[in-house]
Amino acid sequence: MAKGHRSQIKRERNAQKDTRPSAKVSYARVSVTKACFVLDAIRGKDVQTALAILAYNPRYASSVIKKLLESAIANAENNNGMKVENLYIAECYANKGPTMKRIQPRAQGRAYRIEKRTSHITIVLDER
Repeated sequence: MAKGHRSQIKRERNAQKDTRPSAKVSYARVSVTKACFVLDAIRGKDVQTALAILAYNPRYASSVIKKLLESAIANAENNNGMKVENLYIAECYANKGPTMKRIQPRAQGRAYRIEKRTSHITIVLDER
């Protein structure tokens, strides 16, 4: 086969696939900045500690991320057969999603734009 053949490229890409358990939420109604405050608090921690931090964090993003972390833990148990005691958060990040533009009426016929930001949040777990 030729070096740049489509099937060979696909084979190489699939060989490098990440097998770590993960979970992703798309179009979460929280801005990237606000989500990153919560993600920074749990990055690198084991999952029991991270769940405890998220349970008592007053920010709105923590409830979204807690659900996401529980989903990633379930994926690790059911799909990869990993033990919950050994899991820790290897990666967690938030990427910018589409922004919804809304209009707020102001004085003298003006209109201000309100931007309702969304984000795509990803959590990747690994075993110690």
